[in-house]
Amino acid sequence: MAETLIGISGWRYPPWRGVFYPAGLPQHRELEYASRALRTIEINGTFYSLQKPESFERWYHDTPPGFVFSVKGARYITHMRRLRDVDGPLANFFASGIFNLREKLGPILWQFPPTFRYDPERLRRFFELLPRDTAEALTLARRRERRMVGRVRLAIDATRTLRHAIEIRHASFIDESFVQLLREYNIALVVADTAGKWPYREDVTADFLYLRLHGDKALYASGYTPDALARWATRIRAWRAGSQPDDAHLISAQYTPQRRPRDVYCYFDNDVKVRAPFDARDLAAKLS
Repeated sequence: MAETLIGISGWRYPPWRGVFYPAGLPQHRELEYASRALRTIEINGTFYSLQKPESFERWYHDTPPGFVFSVKGARYITHMRRLRDVDGPLANFFASGIFNLREKLGPILWQFPPTFRYDPERLRRFFELLPRDTAEALTLARRRERRMVGRVRLAIDATRTLRHAIEIRHASFIDESFVQLLREYNIALVVADTAGKWPYREDVTADFLYLRLHGDKALYASGYTPDALARWATRIRAWRAGSQPDDAHLISAQYTPQRRPRDVYCYFDNDVKVRAPFDARDLAAKLS
């Protein structure tokens, strides 16, 4: 059975206090509260810096059974190194404590900067480095850089499949060979609603879908109307059932996805006006 998990990108936002979070709720209990209102959360602190193993361990225990985290890949890899010579940084990322999420570890998101152009050879080298399961990730993590001493978790509780998703922000990726490359490595193309600022495409390239809804009218700010959420619910039902919307916005129209159920992960990132958790909850209700 395919799963649909609807959630939010991050959870620690001061404007949410007293609006989504009850007044007086201690900050250290915000994840506990959010994880009982929604089934999944995207960890975005990992994008800005390496986190500590103790943090991942705490997040694991703060959330209920069946909860899922997605993890945003480090910008040091995608934005600063721009995928060049990233063997060490990638090893550091996986050594930093991610394994402490155990069965709650979901997809890993790699977001490219708006100035990053499509480079098939560079992408292929990066995709070859990405671990396909936690055992491969552990092997990679053991090659972490020396500066990581004392700040690592180098053990897994089980071998589990790892999923990866790519979010593009440059028009040069509108290329059929890019879609073929993603399908070759079973990597999802992120369906990113960015109020028209960056490319929006819906090609199915993996055995799961990954959606990021940043706002349809104003980036990171606008909420979604009931009609807009109903439209997303219809699209998600199609993807979950193994098909795609009849009006899908595609890079490549030469390929029909294999009809099989697919998990769908959807994250609201329109947090500025405190809409994300409410939109996520409303969309989940439409899909329940």
